Amino acid sequence: MTQNIYDDPEFFQGYSQMGRSLGGLDAAPEWPTLKSMLPPMKGLKVVDLGCGYGWFSRWASERGADSVLGLDVSEKMLEQARKTTSAENIHYSRADLEQLDLPKGGFDLAYSSLALHYIKDLPGLFATIHAALQPGSRFVFSIEHPIFMAPRNPGWLIDGEGRKRWPVDSYQREGERVTNWLAEGVIKQHRTLGTLFNTLIGAGFSIEHVNEWGPSDAEVAAQPALAEERERPMMLLVSVHR
Repeated sequence: MTQNIYDDPEFFQGYSQMGRSLGGLDAAPEWPTLKSMLPPMKGLKVVDLGCGYGWFSRWASERGADSVLGLDVSEKMLEQARKTTSAENIHYSRADLEQLDLPKGGFDLAYSSLALHYIKDLPGLFATIHAALQPGSRFVFSIEHPIFMAPRNPGWLIDGEGRKRWPVDSYQREGERVTNWLAEGVIKQHRTLGTLFNTLIGAGFSIEHVNEWGPSDAEVAAQPALAEERERPMMLLVSVHR
């Protein structure tokens, strides 16, 4: 079973104060790029994998999705999603993405935001998603970039002149990474770029678009703190089709 760190009170308290938790999709700096990779929502049957507070589920519904299924392993996340959702075409359900059961051909779009790096059996999940999508449908997701996840002790290294460097050690050593982010003992699963894309291809997907996200000049001007995101990619945005 996936580690349910989001139901840890300390973790959830910290997460609830983050900008993207308070401000939703528009507070996530990668959202404009991720949004551009999505198809029109009109009439689609959508599954939101790791739906969290339900921000994307509501966005898809508001833009004409026929139905949206939001899945998350965290009861605290789902409780918040249900509190802030009134649309009748959105259904939230608790599900472990490691043991996911979806109807064959039941969806036109699968979406996931910053959840897949927690999944150990990624080949099994990708196979399930592929089977759940109609032919020609799209799977769009964001995930922590392997360069960001690889280090055994992640964190900026600052030299004598104040320049930041990100340590990229243990890149070829795939597997579990334990970090202290918002709470101690958060477990993530590191994979190389090659492994990630070959796993998608092996599941039957065709790669459509890949973005190693970084902020634009305008975004850095508006939010100077984003400047450090140009030193290494933190997120990978991917669109594939069945």
